Amino acid sequence: MVRGFRWLWMGMAVAGAVVALDGGSLAPLGGSPAQAQDGGTITLRSDVQEANAATGIITARGNVQIDYPSRRIQATSAQADYFSNEDRIVLSGNVVVTQEGNTLRAEVVTYLINEDRFVATPRPNDQVEAVYTLPEAEPPSVQDSGPSGSRPTPPKPPVVLDVSPVEGEPQPLTP
Repeated sequence: MVRGFRWLWMGMAVAGAVVALDGGSLAPLGGSPAQAQDGGTITLRSDVQEANAATGIITARGNVQIDYPSRRIQATSAQADYFSNEDRIVLSGNVVVTQEGNTLRAEVVTYLINEDRFVATPRPNDQVEAVYTLPEAEPPSVQDSGPSGSRPTPPKPPVVLDVSPVEGEPQPLTP
């Protein structure tokens, strides 16, 4: 049996359909997907969507848009296949995935939902492009500041090691 699929919406897999994927189940959203956005909901928009109850696979084609707010993921592609039994989404055709300011571009991107991991493959004779936004380093005065409202701690002078002989101690003999 396919994991908890509700197939009442099967007839809605026509142009412009919007479906929310929530932990392996499907629910039609009609015109207001924002109301159904909870911690585990992935919203899938496309021109055409097909669902196969026997295999547990949903295929979306044409202007595919994916929104996964709890993980701050947005994606676009020509096609998406959601494999509910494997918690895996395969995006293909000019794929662009954004997450927290980072961007991934490839011909095929597989998103392993349970692992929160992307695997990207380029077109032949091309490359995958990933653009990462690195956090800016805070100025030293902010990093070294104490509790709120206190002044920053001045930098400590470098430690200098004194290796001169101490008076009164026997010195090693040099040959």
